[in-house]
Amino acid sequence: MSLSQITSFLLALVCGIVVGFLVRKKIIESRQKNIEEQGKKLIENALDEAEKIKKEALLHAKDQELKLKHSAELEIKDLKSVIVSEERRLAQKSEQIERKIDLLDKRELDLLSKEKVSAEQEKKIHERLQDVEHFVEEQRVQLERISGISRDEARKQLTESIESEARMEAAKSIVRIENEMKIQADRKAKNILALAIARYAGEYVAEKTVSVVPLPNDEMKGRIIGREGRNIRAIESATGIDVIIDDTPEAVILSGFNPVRREIARQSLERLIADGRIHPARIEEIVEKVGKELEVTMREAGEQATFDVGSHGVHLELIMLLGRLKYRTSYGQNVLQHSLEVAFLCGVMAAELGLDVKLAKRAGLLHDIGKAVDHEVEGSHASIGADLAQKYGESSEVVHAIAAHHEDVPPESILDVLVQSADALSGARPGARKEMLETYVKRLEDLENIAHSFEGVEKSFAIQAGREIRIIVNSNNVSDVDASIMSRDIARKIEKDLTYPGQIRVTVIREMRSVEYAK
Repeated sequence: MSLSQITSFLLALVCGIVVGFLVRKKIIESRQKNIEEQGKKLIENALDEAEKIKKEALLHAKDQELKLKHSAELEIKDLKSVIVSEERRLAQKSEQIERKIDLLDKRELDLLSKEKVSAEQEKKIHERLQDVEHFVEEQRVQLERISGISRDEARKQLTESIESEARMEAAKSIVRIENEMKIQADRKAKNILALAIARYAGEYVAEKTVSVVPLPNDEMKGRIIGREGRNIRAIESATGIDVIIDDTPEAVILSGFNPVRREIARQSLERLIADGRIHPARIEEIVEKVGKELEVTMREAGEQATFDVGSHGVHLELIMLLGRLKYRTSYGQNVLQHSLEVAFLCGVMAAELGLDVKLAKRAGLLHDIGKAVDHEVEGSHASIGADLAQKYGESSEVVHAIAAHHEDVPPESILDVLVQSADALSGARPGARKEMLETYVKRLEDLENIAHSFEGVEKSFAIQAGREIRIIVNSNNVSDVDASIMSRDIARKIEKDLTYPGQIRVTVIREMRSVEYAK
């Protein structure tokens, strides 16, 4: 390409660029003008819209103003009506108050006049009373002169008359109360006896009728029962004792009232278990053998007891019955050992009193002989024992001492009282009836602690081996009625908190002391 062409091309290019720049500038200017016109139109429209909104707001505000003004006028009207009614009511109240004030003024005037009248009447009454007192005094003097006794003497006679009538009424009341109390006491005594029987029946029957035989294992129960129960039936038939096999582990219970038969059954069952051969023929053989051995043992025990006491010439049947007591217990106390203790105690007391020691020991040894057969014969063991002693040639003194040792019959001699006392001592001593010394002391302490837990108690003493508690109360804090109530409350608390054999007597002592000093 030549230089001229290049030059022309460059010129054309420059001209094109200039023309394009001018055209672009023109376009931009035209757009800017359009934009300014649109902005002006928008501003004008916005101003128009704002003016319109302003007018609407003014109209709305005027409307609200009119509504508020109307409601305010209504409220003012209501308030005016209320104020008018209140003013009217206040005016009525004012009129009523004025009328009441006028009425009170009238009443005050009436009261003043009435007070004057009352003062005059009171003065007249006072004068009349003085006249009456004077007249009464004259009549009293005249009455004393006519009757010949003074006023003090008349008062004394009247007091004595009233006191006599009060004594008669009190005596009648006392008789009535005593009769009522006798009826209540009889009823209460029956309740106490029933309660005592209910409380100790279970324990007594259990200890009297049940023995427990330990087993080496529970498999032995099946062997004791045998095929279809033939072994257990053979044992019950041979001994007369019920064999109870229950869920008790490794133990069989023997139940029966006859202690000798129960002992035969116990020893027989123990031998059968040790031998291992348990069948009906072997059972009958062992039971017969144990029965003979036990008869020898009982006879030897009875002979030993009579030898220890020094009582000779006792009938063989009585000796056998004494031996049977070896297998009899009462409240956990072996009856044969108890009989020996009673015999020795009777001997000691008889020696101190200068009585027949041998006779006292004999009566003490035989006093519970009835317990050997009391499960077979009806009646108390004291009466049964007396009949047995009389049957087998004992003296009348011994027979009556046996019969009277529980007061089934009244005592007639010192020997009867000795046997009663020795029997009570043997049963009440610590450790006699399944009661260790610690338990015995603890029970006495519990008794005294229960007594001291009541307000007004000064001292308490558990006596007679815990069968009685005597409580001394402060007479200033406890009245006679409170003492009676306290004895009942203490007895109820003892029943609730303690376990004890027999019954406990609660005695509350209230002593009144009046002290004065001569100066």
